[in-house]
Amino acid sequence: MTDPMPAGYGRRRLAARCRRITDDSSFGMVVFAVILLNAGLMGAETYSGLAEAHRQALQLAEQGCLTLFTLEMLLRLGSYADRPKAFFRDPWNIFDLLIVASAFMPLLRENTTVLRLLRLARVLRTARFLPHLRILLVAVGRSLPGTASFLFVGALVLYVYAMVGWVCFAESDPQHYGSIGRASLTLFLLTTLDGLTDAVRAGLQISRFSIVYYASYALLASFVLVNVLIGVVLNSLDEAREMEDADARARERAANDTDVADEVRERIVAARLALDDLEASLADVRPPSGQDRAPDPKREPAPDDGDVDGDGLGAPPGAGPERQLESAV
Repeated sequence: MTDPMPAGYGRRRLAARCRRITDDSSFGMVVFAVILLNAGLMGAETYSGLAEAHRQALQLAEQGCLTLFTLEMLLRLGSYADRPKAFFRDPWNIFDLLIVASAFMPLLRENTTVLRLLRLARVLRTARFLPHLRILLVAVGRSLPGTASFLFVGALVLYVYAMVGWVCFAESDPQHYGSIGRASLTLFLLTTLDGLTDAVRAGLQISRFSIVYYASYALLASFVLVNVLIGVVLNSLDEAREMEDADARARERAANDTDVADEVRERIVAARLALDDLEASLADVRPPSGQDRAPDPKREPAPDDGDVDGDGLGAPPGAGPERQLESAV
């Protein structure tokens, strides 16, 4: 028991201290306020007169924001000191690390346009501190596959109706249906139902059956497909909300497990220290190896060789030969 501290004990203590800071609600509020301040500074730089008059103050404020962002990232990295791989399992940690680290890259710092875009990307970090906004962003990302399918079906419907419109109205209304491109643009604008009344009136002057064409297109494109898109987004929103709840439960479970493990480790270390103290105290009171032990007064002396009965008298002098023989044996 020469080493009472287990391996990695320092990393676990560092992670526990940093996690205690980063999990505090006031820490998130401060970072959120710094993000909004950084966004306000970017907006102030768009006014040339204000930027010229307070250039030094704006630069100092920007450096201060960058310093606070760097300190925040160091604390977040420190909170994962006992499990570094878990840091990179969270996409928001990777996003924050790339945004903050990009400000120190030489090539990016020299490009003013790219640097401003990266500074603008810091505003997206507000989603980390707003759960509902984070859910919406995750829902938008998860709805992209369904949205791609919707766009394919919508483009197919638009192409079919554009071809029908070109066949039926190209000669009568070449301005809107003279080619497949013009017909597609006209129908795409009609998807929002804006100008549908004028289009129906113009179609009725050509043929009475045009009402079927426009009514079916409005019903299919403006109601059915749009409702399908809304359904895809709502489904993705439910999935994102379930993922957020699962992540919250996982973080809470991990925090509880970490607290229990730290408590057990602290008890083990305390027990090891107590055992070391006990061994040291025993070594101080232990007698030397060559020292004779003091005789025990309560212990009876061993009987004499002639005392067979164990009474200390041996064989009497006048005993018979058999008794003397037994005593000799």
